[in-house]
Amino acid sequence: MAFYIGLDGGGTKTKCVIVNEQMNVLSELVGGPSNFLVFGVDEVTESLFNLITDSIKQTGIKTSEIASVLLGTAGAGRREDAERLENSFIRKANESNLPIKKFVVESDARIALEGAFSGKPGSILIAGTGSIMFGKDSRGNIHRVGGFGRILGDEGSGFHIGRSGLTAVAKQFDGR
Repeated sequence: MAFYIGLDGGGTKTKCVIVNEQMNVLSELVGGPSNFLVFGVDEVTESLFNLITDSIKQTGIKTSEIASVLLGTAGAGRREDAERLENSFIRKANESNLPIKKFVVESDARIALEGAFSGKPGSILIAGTGSIMFGKDSRGNIHRVGGFGRILGDEGSGFHIGRSGLTAVAKQFDGR
């Protein structure tokens, strides 16, 4: 029997789900953040490794039965960035005798878009720790707005809303 691990992560937390071939959920755990552009590849690799191994232990499945692992996370919009995390995780898994046949990192926005519309045209808005608008038109072209991080602009994100609130309080306190 084959099992699949899916992870959905961002700047606050990462959810890990293990399913069987019939898509029955066998395990669901939550771990730390997985935005490796903010927290670093090494720290995120370690956190993901622990989350995945804890999930595997919870189900009792054999690691050799895991067909693939897919992580959708903030910060993985550029292929070369995603490959850095993929390579780091695969190296860690090999060093730890965890035989993962396939480990893929993709943008959380792309995962959400494909999941919501099954490959058809549509658009999604992520407004979590960060924010991004992501869509696919009828010709299959991908379009995005935002998602540039807290420094360059994540309007509508939890970080932006919190910071705007604190800025307003500081201005009021100063009498500005």
